[in-house]
Amino acid sequence: MAIKSIQYNQHTLDISYEILNPEASVDLIILHGWGSNKGLMKKSFAPYMDTFRHIYIDLPGFGGSTCNIALKTKDYARIVELLMIHINASKNIILGHSFGGKVAVLLEPKVLVLVASAGIYVPKSFKIKAKIAAFKLLKTFGFAKFRAFFVAKDAKSLNEPMYQTFKNVVDEDFADEFAAYNGKALLCWGKEDTATPISSAVKIDELIKDSTLKIYDGDHYFFMTHAKEVSREIENTFLKTLEHHNV
Repeated sequence: MAIKSIQYNQHTLDISYEILNPEASVDLIILHGWGSNKGLMKKSFAPYMDTFRHIYIDLPGFGGSTCNIALKTKDYARIVELLMIHINASKNIILGHSFGGKVAVLLEPKVLVLVASAGIYVPKSFKIKAKIAAFKLLKTFGFAKFRAFFVAKDAKSLNEPMYQTFKNVVDEDFADEFAAYNGKALLCWGKEDTATPISSAVKIDELIKDSTLKIYDGDHYFFMTHAKEVSREIENTFLKTLEHHNV
């Protein structure tokens, strides 16, 4: 594991990353989801795809990486790019789980692997809308300290910059970003996923011109039990890009 200090918007962010198979010539960058870390992704994918140089990154504010400013998804992408320059990494294949999928599509790799990616706006239920309205009312009367009772599970333990970041990214609609992507995409989804439902996968598959959708048993973290099959699909997808370029 290594840490690189990145200068961004007059702030210093310490970014934790790890490289496996350092001699391999094809780079596979792996980005985790919101509230997760590189360790979870490494545990899933490290045993496979040993012909690729695996680069596991803790996104700012997660795992071993720091974050002392509010960010948007495009900021995350830029920070990952700055790290890639430092470690001389190419955009051959980028895998993003959940929130990491939105960061991955902005990086415009040759092969984009979206694993239960966020980015398709799902309307809030009445219950959630009611909670938001109640909190806004309490805030008006100076009761903001009750925030913990109202915020999403994903935001409860966050410091202020990361709570602002969460609010910036949670409801983004990335339909235009998916439609603008011009490379080859592999979409892998768990059929019981409630965080990013199958309807999101179908929509992204429609938006991206050259995409393949694979569905597995399991929930938002299906890849932890299906990493071997997902890895095989990634290798096959990358081989197809090579064949296409050699035609």
